[in-house]
Amino acid sequence: MAVQQSAGPDPYFPDNGDPRYRVHRYELTLDYRPGPNRLAGMARINAIAGRAALPEFQLNLADFKIGRIRVDGRQPHWTHRGGRLRIKPAKPLRAGAAFTVEIHWSGNPRPVNSPWGGIGWEELTDGALVASQPVGAPSWFPCNDRPADKASYLLSVTCPSAYSVVAGGRLLTRTTKASTTTWVYEQAAPTSSYLVSLAIGKFQTVLLGDPGFGGVPMHGHIPAQLLPEFSRDFARQPAMMDLFQRLFGPYPFDEYAVVVADEEFDVPVEAQGLSLFGANHVDGARGSERLVAHELAHQWFGNSVSIADWRHIWLNEGLAKYAEWLWSERSGGRSAQQLAAIAHRMLSGLPQDIRIAAPGKKSMFDDRLYERGGVTVHAVRCALGDERFFHMLRAWAGLHRGGSVTTAMFTAHVNRFADEPLDGLLDAWVHRTALPALPTLAIPARPAQPPTNAESA
Repeated sequence: MAVQQSAGPDPYFPDNGDPRYRVHRYELTLDYRPGPNRLAGMARINAIAGRAALPEFQLNLADFKIGRIRVDGRQPHWTHRGGRLRIKPAKPLRAGAAFTVEIHWSGNPRPVNSPWGGIGWEELTDGALVASQPVGAPSWFPCNDRPADKASYLLSVTCPSAYSVVAGGRLLTRTTKASTTTWVYEQAAPTSSYLVSLAIGKFQTVLLGDPGFGGVPMHGHIPAQLLPEFSRDFARQPAMMDLFQRLFGPYPFDEYAVVVADEEFDVPVEAQGLSLFGANHVDGARGSERLVAHELAHQWFGNSVSIADWRHIWLNEGLAKYAEWLWSERSGGRSAQQLAAIAHRMLSGLPQDIRIAAPGKKSMFDDRLYERGGVTVHAVRCALGDERFFHMLRAWAGLHRGGSVTTAMFTAHVNRFADEPLDGLLDAWVHRTALPALPTLAIPARPAQPPTNAESA
């Protein structure tokens, strides 16, 4: 799938990313020491110039010491200020030319500043964890940090053998030499830089369900003391995977992993093939089960089908929110109609001054965007009817697998499945601030799939 690139800088983060080229592959070799929080890295970046020659180009990288840079084996001129690494090759790169950048760096990784506080590499009490949405990737590796520039990744991490390393993708090798172990992961699917994640800690690893022939391997990596609670809280994740594959199409990656850190998080965070939870999300009472569904759904909506720039984040969060409601509906809980009504009632009591199709940087993660995004998807379902709605969702996930999308593309896609254009409906829900009336399904949905794993609801 060809990746849809935005024409210019991201309007919310103009200093992040360079639209004049795209990256095909990152090969990252990292050595990390948890005690001193010391990271040394080497990146080999294979990229392709755009339609114009490149006399210089930019990568994003936080405040590390740069040891060496090469472009196609030759030393370039470069500057590194304010998180931007500007590189001027020995001679300009031709339009459409493939080129390779090699960068060596070292230092003490820490979160980068953002309107939401520090984001990216977090030093934990005993280990480290990376959750980069939306602009934290440069906190630990040099990258073209824009969501539409998706690449494959090979990630090699060496750390003391007492620690495990978990990354999104398939574990290729694990090699121990003396007191250190090197873990090598491959993520072959196109991946946005903010969705590359890493967890380094002392985990117990468990298999979630039996994937069977052709199934999706799912593992949990958790602190040993949380195993009893985790076993209950995530027991129904295999049933979620089965349901979402029926509703959205095949799982888009090779494997799926869940990491629970021995720390508290405000909210869980999705990454490619991986979701990160805090210890506070594991209570033994399935108190965060809707979030388990939400993060799993992001593998289709947000990760495989990504946004062209951050204005369109409602496509990620609205569809993942609606997946929570679908799981509830299909597993014996409240119906999507009931949950949409609760969300609509909540929204009606809050300021109606957000346009979710372009919320502005400050409101990207506003609860109203999530809830109104979910009700918007419900409105589309009500307008299409179930058969065409779910056909539409499966086609959306399939047609744009590995690519990037916009709100306009979603509107055009929905219209393909409607008897009459739904531009007016979507305009009211995503481009206007006033809250439309609650949509209603013509026929109340009945659970189509009772829980098939562990306990019932």
